[in-house]
Amino acid sequence: MAALEREKDHIADFAPEVAWVTHSGSSELAEHIAIRPTSETVMYPAYAKWIQSHRDLPYKLNQWNNVVRWEFKQPQPFLRTREFLWQEGHTAFRTQEEAAEEVLQILDLYARVYEELLAIPVIKGRKTEKEKFAGGDYTTTVEAYIPASGRGIQGATSHHLGQNFSKMFEIVYDDAETQEKNYVYQNSWGLTTRTI
Repeated sequence: MAALEREKDHIADFAPEVAWVTHSGSSELAEHIAIRPTSETVMYPAYAKWIQSHRDLPYKLNQWNNVVRWEFKQPQPFLRTREFLWQEGHTAFRTQEEAAEEVLQILDLYARVYEELLAIPVIKGRKTEKEKFAGGDYTTTVEAYIPASGRGIQGATSHHLGQNFSKMFEIVYDDAETQEKNYVYQNSWGLTTRTI
């Protein structure tokens, strides 16, 4: 709970979907435990330790892990489940331009995964302000069409986080030219097993 407090504005958008452990047996826990709602809370304090100098950038981390979202919508096997696995990347750059360029590179990569490996056509686009990743500046997406339901489905996303999380978690580097500490620009991106 304490770790989530740092990003309370970000986690507020996930709050309805966060699963909490409140008891151990019949005893209530002194501190409730959030079950894996998002990676930022766990990863970004470490980024603040790992990134110190311009020589540490760009910093790129990829991982596969599970996520639990206690969604209120009707669960649907493979498409809308409460726990799923996903591949996600978290990166940090010196400039906004470098980060923005990577967002589009990852979007193109995910489109290629769908179209060239899975033979599923997708449409690349940008989420609306309301749909974008909580805490991000903007979100790009690949969307696929499901003929059986006549609906579209999000296939993968690539988020430009700007300096929102670096300011929240004090992720800074020493600039070689100015000798000042600057906040990094960050991205995150992901593809889930819902792709199946």
